[in-house]
Amino acid sequence: MPRMTARVTARRTAALTAAAVGPLLLNLWAASPALAHGAPTQPVSRVYGCSPEGTQSGTAACKAAVAANGAPFTAWDNLRVANVNGRDRQTVPDGKLCSGGLPAYKGLDLARADWPSTRLTPGGTLRMTYASTIPHTGTFRLYLTKQGYDPAQPLTWADLPDRPFAEVKDPALTNGAYRFGVKLPADRTGHQVLYTIWQNSSTPDTYYSCSDVMFSRPAGTGGTQKPKEKGKETAAAASVTPAPTASGSATAAGPSASGTSGVSPAQASAATPASIPVASGTGAGSGPSAPLLAGGATAVLVLTGGAALVLRLRRR
Repeated sequence: MPRMTARVTARRTAALTAAAVGPLLLNLWAASPALAHGAPTQPVSRVYGCSPEGTQSGTAACKAAVAANGAPFTAWDNLRVANVNGRDRQTVPDGKLCSGGLPAYKGLDLARADWPSTRLTPGGTLRMTYASTIPHTGTFRLYLTKQGYDPAQPLTWADLPDRPFAEVKDPALTNGAYRFGVKLPADRTGHQVLYTIWQNSSTPDTYYSCSDVMFSRPAGTGGTQKPKEKGKETAAAASVTPAPTASGSATAAGPSASGTSGVSPAQASAATPASIPVASGTGAGSGPSAPLLAGGATAVLVLTGGAALVLRLRRR
């Protein structure tokens, strides 16, 4: 009997403990910031970059955001609004786009020009990584602020085009993230905001995020060459050593099969100093030029003809 009573008591204790602790564990599981939610980690979003897990938390902008927020962005992947159903502009107020209008994320709406930015190339490919751990169906809509956007002013819907520059529907969740590539607009320069809206179709939630980006072209691409560089390039082309012709002379100007790689006489003349003739009398390491050889031959013929005439007159 004592053993049976002890067993019954143990079972009752276990049941009561499970009843008391079970809901607590469930609530902790549901509140975990990485279970069923997400945010961009590349280009890094403000909410993730300024979170305790982000690499930008020590920047001045992130410190100011946390101070204005009154709490750290620990739940960086929970910036979501339910039952929006595509009515983003009617639901999220101007000046509060980065927080989605949620007071718990208000520090993200600070109008500052020093938010850490990811460098992008105009007209290039955007490689998006959107962290999440449980797959959801839905559509990603990507917007870029219009040219002329001022990061020192609150972000409003008027700063964004009416239509996204890209939409991606139901990408696969691989290794804890959605990854996809889209083509960027070619007309953006300087500091812009990539505004990402992820509208779930498997849940009633819509997620919002701001990623600060900086557009710059890679060195040596695009634009017009400086006159100095262009002149150097022309001079270099004009200074190519001409190939010798069949007669052993060098063609110093004018396009030909063995000439100056398509450099016209005008280009060669413009690229060559006035003190140096465009068509010099000699080639590099070659003998007399063609005009000199032709003149010598003519003189020989004249002398030879004159001597023959004198001999004929003497014989007569």
